[in-house]
Amino acid sequence: MTDPLRIAINCELTPGLQAGGTQSVVSGLVHALGQLGGPEEYLLICHPENRAWIEPLAGPNTRLVNRPQNPRPAWRRAAQRWAGRAFRLITGEKMREWPEVTRSDGFYESLGAQVIHWPWQRFHVTALPSVFNPHDLLHLHHPQFFVPRQIIEREALYPVACRIAHTVVVASEWMRDDIAARYALPASKIQIIPWAPPTVAAALATDAVSAARAKFNLPENFALYPAVTWEHKNHLRLLAALAHLRDARNITVPLICTGHKYEPQWTKVEAELRRLELTNSVRFLGAVSFSELRAIYRSAQFVIVPTLFEAASGPVWESWQENIPVACSTVTSLPQQAADAAHLFDPYSVPAIAHALEKMSTDASYRGHLKANGQRRLADFPWERTARAYRATYRKAAGLQLAADDAALLAWDWMKERRA
Repeated sequence: MTDPLRIAINCELTPGLQAGGTQSVVSGLVHALGQLGGPEEYLLICHPENRAWIEPLAGPNTRLVNRPQNPRPAWRRAAQRWAGRAFRLITGEKMREWPEVTRSDGFYESLGAQVIHWPWQRFHVTALPSVFNPHDLLHLHHPQFFVPRQIIEREALYPVACRIAHTVVVASEWMRDDIAARYALPASKIQIIPWAPPTVAAALATDAVSAARAKFNLPENFALYPAVTWEHKNHLRLLAALAHLRDARNITVPLICTGHKYEPQWTKVEAELRRLELTNSVRFLGAVSFSELRAIYRSAQFVIVPTLFEAASGPVWESWQENIPVACSTVTSLPQQAADAAHLFDPYSVPAIAHALEKMSTDASYRGHLKANGQRRLADFPWERTARAYRATYRKAAGLQLAADDAALLAWDWMKERRA
């Protein structure tokens, strides 16, 4: 191939979509790819009404392309309308149309790319070799957190995308084993590439911490939990643990939470705040900018992540980046990710969460130990290496002969082996 390899990356975040950590890690990847040398060119496919989040991240080797928002043909809309009526009769679920994996209308092929990357839960069938990130199979492990329509939509998409894609990329060994078993995929098709601290691309002014403390009226010492109020993020048990610690041990730990207030779960969280009389010590700030989030991390005494399910945790990486100690759940991939750099606890046990809060808030020596371990663990996950691994994956998908360093990078298990 004489021309530079051109890779299309779908960054078409729909206006108003609460993408949470997925948007964060895609932001980090785009920024890191923009810092790499080499002949590759990256085409960032954007929604024309929602480009602002990605524009500042574009590097000299990247170009933004608007995806035309064309309506589907009338015959397809009619067919799907009738399929949707049949679906409602069978399931009782209110759904506008039967889910299907969308076929390209020729737009993606017209870009002149040799590879297309779908870095979140979206996928179109195209004539191009594709790279797909399914991120996690939460809908199969915890179907109680979804309505039937959502599960059917994901199961219409994921198995097809995983079979069609040239490479399926996951962030941990745990996720690789999970998706291989669920969809009967060969291990050779699944590539482990962990993310790195998602907020690393956000600039941090010298007075950012003091500005954030003033703007958000942050307490002197507090625990931080950055997460959208999805049910699996486990905010309700965290609130119960704070109340338990206050009532049983006379210890009050102020808590600051960031992230979209996602309904209907936010209404339940708000009601529990009032019922447990925690409104004076717990505050939910809603969505903040990446720069503000970094400053809030640096203001925190520690971070706590009581999630019930993660393919990989952005807040764990972000805590290490800001040199803040972290406590997190023992579930799924988190013990692999955290290694010895986090306090681990059972997220289903309110007393266990309360113990973690007490230990982290009262033991300065232990926090210092976790900080040191976090800095060592952070060195295993630099964005530059993540970007090079994705670039090697794109090259492989395009049918290029890999150089020795690219091949070695893709053969290395990031979660199990420590890099000196």
